[in-house]
Amino acid sequence: MTDRTGGTRRTVITAAALAEPAASLSGYTIGVTADRRRDELATLLEGRGARVVLAPALRIVPIADDAELRAATRACLDNPPDIVLVNTGIGMRGWLEAAEGWGLAEPLRGVLSHAYLVARGPKARAAVRSAGLHDQWSPEGESYDEVIDHLRARGIAGLTVAMQLHGESQPEYTEALEQAGARVVEVPVYRWAAPTDPAPLHRLVDLITARLVDAVTFTAAPAVQALLRAAGPSSEAVLDALRGDVLAACVGPVTAAPLRRHNVPVVAPARARLSALVRTIVDELPQRAVSLEVAGHSLTLRGHAAIVDGELRPLAPAPMAVLRALAAVPGRVLSRAALLHALPRGADEHAVEMAVARLRAGLSAPGVIQTVVKRGYRLPV
Repeated sequence: MTDRTGGTRRTVITAAALAEPAASLSGYTIGVTADRRRDELATLLEGRGARVVLAPALRIVPIADDAELRAATRACLDNPPDIVLVNTGIGMRGWLEAAEGWGLAEPLRGVLSHAYLVARGPKARAAVRSAGLHDQWSPEGESYDEVIDHLRARGIAGLTVAMQLHGESQPEYTEALEQAGARVVEVPVYRWAAPTDPAPLHRLVDLITARLVDAVTFTAAPAVQALLRAAGPSSEAVLDALRGDVLAACVGPVTAAPLRRHNVPVVAPARARLSALVRTIVDELPQRAVSLEVAGHSLTLRGHAAIVDGELRPLAPAPMAVLRALAAVPGRVLSRAALLHALPRGADEHAVEMAVARLRAGLSAPGVIQTVVKRGYRLPV
């Protein structure tokens, strides 16, 4: 069960999700930047117990009536391409649907049937075959670099390559084909635009910089730049968070490329599938968790919760901040003044005492948070 207040889907954690918290995403908060398949991805993550923050970075705007697409289609009909690169299933279907509206679907199918068709992934291949066409080759890793290497190896000097774009122009790949001697026709079937409501994306920026999300998922490369544009002056703070405390999870290598150019470590599944992306996050996040033995209790810290002796204990941000600060220096005493720096701005030492009290109540584990008289608090590991 979820609600969407403020762009966040708050999950009511089921008994099944709590049964094996160490093998699930219970206690973690994950940002979703996808638009078209955001509900599918959110449902998969919530099924593992995660709290999901929906913040579409972009939206797809079909351009079936766009003059550029019609001009590119006419160019392919007048001078049939030798090679056609189909990047996405939605793009291939949209192209044929637009051609149908112009009365050009059959001529376009005829042209495509005589071309060397390259489908960059399974969805592109499925769209090609559902149109009654046959693809000749697909890259194993579904990356543009593999496609470029393959076409160079075949020899494309003097040939025409029609490239169905993935939302926006990719000049580095167009230039690589042109440098190999090909003539490139870019086919813009849809374009990316800013989300209708930018507030959830700006909120996600704040959550990332404050380390209040544990991971952010990306399913399209342009979403990375959209997030950084939304961050504005805080873009470097977002990148710093993604380089350390916040996991960047991408559906595939093409999506991951912009982050890697910013030296952000990325996790991505071997196959570009949403289900595989979720499994990758399930494998990765628990490995990053801090686990301690404290006062005879097993304690594992997650994003907004602790696992105490196998039981998930959700915590509010202030108690969780205190627990993280103490766990960063296990056994050492931290004064109220030191813990004050871990709390939100505007807090005072009384707020530290309140946070510690709420932390003890939330953990329900006597002795885990130890008071050292006149000095502060510690985890007695």
